Amino acid sequence: MRWIHLAVIILFATVMLIFVVQNLDIVTMAFLGLSARAPLALLIAFAYLCGMATGSSLWALLRRALEGSRGKGIAP
Repeated sequence: MRWIHLAVIILFATVMLIFVVQNLDIVTMAFLGLSARAPLALLIAFAYLCGMATGSSLWALLRRALEGSRGKGIAP
């Protein structure tokens, strides 16, 4: 199982490297009057990291709320 996991990681890293190399064009992103010029791959990576941060925070908040409701004897 360890080798399958390693193979998936290597495959994913290879695909990401190919994506980055093929998307080095500079693009402009605008949001709420602000704009940024950066390589497309960098902007996508930034958006992905922001999504990871907000998504994990939401899951933590929901998990804490569910555990809190169980602790008070309230059925979920």
